[in-house]
Amino acid sequence: MNVKRFPSFSVLIVDDEEYVLNSLSGVLESGGITNIICTRDSRKVLDILYSREVGVVLLDLTMPYLSGQELLPLIHLDFPDLPVIIITGTSELPAAVECMKMGATDYLVKAVEDSKLIATVKRAIKTQELKREISTLTKHLVSNELEHPEAFSEIVTNNDKMRAIFLYVEAIAKTAQQVLITGETGVGKEMIAQVIHRLSERKGSACLSVNAAGFDDTLFSDTLFGHKRGAFTGADQVRQGLIERASGGTLFLDEIGDLPHASQVKLLRLLEAREYFPLGSDVAKRSETRILVATNRNLDAAIELGDFRKDLFFRLNTHHIHLPALRERQEDLPLLVEHFLKASATELGKKKPTAPRELYMLLAAYHFPGNVRELRSMVFDAVSKHKSGTLSLTAFRRVIGPGATIPLDGRDEQAVSFSEILPTIKQVTELLVAEAVKRSKGNQNIAAQFLGITRQALGRRIKKLNENGAAIEGD
Repeated sequence: MNVKRFPSFSVLIVDDEEYVLNSLSGVLESGGITNIICTRDSRKVLDILYSREVGVVLLDLTMPYLSGQELLPLIHLDFPDLPVIIITGTSELPAAVECMKMGATDYLVKAVEDSKLIATVKRAIKTQELKREISTLTKHLVSNELEHPEAFSEIVTNNDKMRAIFLYVEAIAKTAQQVLITGETGVGKEMIAQVIHRLSERKGSACLSVNAAGFDDTLFSDTLFGHKRGAFTGADQVRQGLIERASGGTLFLDEIGDLPHASQVKLLRLLEAREYFPLGSDVAKRSETRILVATNRNLDAAIELGDFRKDLFFRLNTHHIHLPALRERQEDLPLLVEHFLKASATELGKKKPTAPRELYMLLAAYHFPGNVRELRSMVFDAVSKHKSGTLSLTAFRRVIGPGATIPLDGRDEQAVSFSEILPTIKQVTELLVAEAVKRSKGNQNIAAQFLGITRQALGRRIKKLNENGAAIEGD
């Protein structure tokens, strides 16, 4: 299995002593930094930088051929954005000051504690990753062109908000950072997670998914981390957790807002230390899995209520994608209906039916609490009952029901307010009929559906109102 190394770029260690190279690389690997290049010859450094993707350099000062103080300005001249950490046996302050003036980002003495070395290199890695993400995101936003449109082929849309999300996804997909995906139920959070995985070039595993809703802490730990034999009653065999099965790949945790506090603590440790303990084991295992999470909850509100840890939220929220509800992208309704008509007809072995014009106006007046997933179910149900000719609206009307409404011009619904003088029943009726005809764009079938009356009854009301000078039109 091809396990993805961390970070995506290489960390170059330059030192003329073999044992120092082995020691430094061993410490970094123990901290999860596994993409390492070592060289004892300082003359080869520039060639390595030109031929390999190096993101951080650890540079010794005292070396034959080219000293670190001679090499540092050459690196800074050709690679001004490359972080260089000086690590040497010299602890003199003037040397440190001189190196910082020449462009070094940090200065460490070789007797540095392992934890400080790892933290310093990880900080440089994080800075470099952020620079690259900003550069990539800027490039995408300026060009406004997707590099891999095929990766989004399963997400049917012509919405500007969704296109902006696609550009953002391409910009962050190859990083190792966590991604928080939010949005209502049924908007396609898992589909976005799958796209991120496909674009991430993580070839070690497929993107494994698990819904965390309803998990207690034991089930969460067993599912993600696995267990040893004998860890609890009934644990007759060793079980690999999803973290291990997704090693080198991606794990998608849905409904993360429902995790119990004990599980939140364990997830936070996994993200911070890249380590976990299988149930029944006191030996930590390393994690090479990228974590993507999703929720339909408002995590800010959950934090205020004490239901969700603020430190976990900050860790998960490195990148945030919020998917709009279907009612916010109504221009996609015809595209989605057509897509689902083809898919359902193929799956059910039927000829694709023709959708009546009234269907789109009926759907436009519905708020879709289940979003795209609900629309798909509605279309599949209608096609399964379809016999021939034009698709019947019966299945849709049964779900939508009478009195369907939609916020006008994308604004939130507001309750009707009255002045001190209440309108008469006749006036209210006139306003309702006029609004229903307006929202249905003059289609009396749909307008009658909104009002919960027959078309004939609506026609009589329109005729009566027109006779009274209300001037209401409908086809």
